[in-house]
Amino acid sequence: PPWEFNGSFYQPSAFLMMGIPGLEALHPWISIPFCALYLTALLGNCVILFIIRKTPSLHEPMYYFLSMLAVTDLGLALCTLPTTLGLFWFNARRIAFDACLTQMYFIHILSFIESSVLLAMAFDRFVAISHPLRHPAILTGSTVLKIGLAIVLRGMVSLLPIPFLLKRLTYCGRTELSHSFCFHPDIMNLACADIKVNVFYGMIVLLSTVGMDFIFIVLSYILIIRTVVSLTTREECLKALNTCVSHICAVLVFFIPMIGLSMIHRFGRNVPPLVNTLVAYTYLTIPPALNPVIYSIKSTHIREALLRA
Repeated sequence: PPWEFNGSFYQPSAFLMMGIPGLEALHPWISIPFCALYLTALLGNCVILFIIRKTPSLHEPMYYFLSMLAVTDLGLALCTLPTTLGLFWFNARRIAFDACLTQMYFIHILSFIESSVLLAMAFDRFVAISHPLRHPAILTGSTVLKIGLAIVLRGMVSLLPIPFLLKRLTYCGRTELSHSFCFHPDIMNLACADIKVNVFYGMIVLLSTVGMDFIFIVLSYILIIRTVVSLTTREECLKALNTCVSHICAVLVFFIPMIGLSMIHRFGRNVPPLVNTLVAYTYLTIPPALNPVIYSIKSTHIREALLRA
C-alpha cells in the first residue's frame, strides 16, 4: 500500500486484514456459520429489547441491565460484521488506517462496556438475593440509569488515548493484521518504534477495568453463595441460584475467550495462527449470539413474554 512519508516517520495508508490462515479457499463456505452467528446476534438481541420494552412486568433493574447487554452485543456484532463478511465474501482485505483505528476503538469500548454490564448484573443479583426487601430502594430507575452512563463514560475515557498512542508510532513494511478486524495489540505489533508505552497503558487499562470487573463479579458470587447457604430450605437455595445461572453462563462465555486472546497477543509468540484466529472469533462472535439464547432459555419471565409475543 502507499505510504505517507515524513522524514523518518512512516504510517501506512491502509492495513491488510487476514481471514482464517490456511483456509483461504474455503472462505465462502466458512462465511455460512458466521452469517448464522451474526443473524442470531442481530435477531436475538432485537427480540430481547422488543420484549423487555413491550412487557411492563419486565421493567425492573435485572431486565434494564439485560437491555444494556443486548445493545452492547448488537454493537459488537455490527462492529465486526462488515469487515468479516466483506473479507469472506469479496476478499476485501484492505482497511484504511483511520478506519482501522475507529473500528478498534469501538470494539474495545463495547468489550469494556459488556464487562461492566456483567458486573452491574452481578451486583443486582447480589442485592436481590442478599437484601431482597431493600432491592427496589437500592436499585431505583435513576440509579440504573446513572450506572449505565458511568459504564459508557468509563469505557470511552479509559480508551480515548489508545488511537492517539497508535498514531504517534512509526510503522515498518509489515501491514498484515492477524484478523478480519482491528485489535489494539495486533496493530501495535506492526510498529517498528518503541511500543513500551502502548503495552504499559494497554495492560493498566485492561487490569483496572476488565480485570477489576472480573474480581468483583467473583466476589459478588462468593457473597451470593454465602447468603444462599444460609437459606433454610433446599427449594429456596435452588430458586435463588437458578436466577444466577444465565448470568454465570454469560460471564464465562465472555471472559474466557477475552482473557485467552489478551494472553495470546501479549505472551503467545509460538501459538499457531489458527488458534489465535479461532480464539479471536470466539471472543467477538459467540457472546453476542449466545447471550440472547441463554437468557431466552433460562429466564422464565422472558420465555413467557416471548411465547405471548
